[in-house]
Amino acid sequence: MSSYFCMMMTDQEQLFINYWQLNRDKQKKAFYRLAIGLPVGLIFALPVLLAVIFHDWYKRMIFISSSQIIIILITVLGVAVFFALFRMKFKWEENEQRYKELMFKQTKSELIEV
Repeated sequence: MSSYFCMMMTDQEQLFINYWQLNRDKQKKAFYRLAIGLPVGLIFALPVLLAVIFHDWYKRMIFISSSQIIIILITVLGVAVFFALFRMKFKWEENEQRYKELMFKQTKSELIEV
């Protein structure tokens, strides 16, 4: 009897299945991942960027020329883009795994009901 209740779909699980069926292809695109993940990636890279731009707070820090600042900015932006794409890819994989598990649970519960 208790295994039957474990197979029942909750409303939240059903809502997630409906949501993911509608949005999984949209969220798989690289442009979407970049647009949604880049703000988090920039927040992740912001401390490095602030330390380079406001380097006067640490008096013993070596001098950074303007060409080095450009290289550092490009590198920080690259780290932010990589973090954004990697994070969103990981999030998509998690949602896809959850979707597959819930679909398996749904088909199993339908077989039990019949």
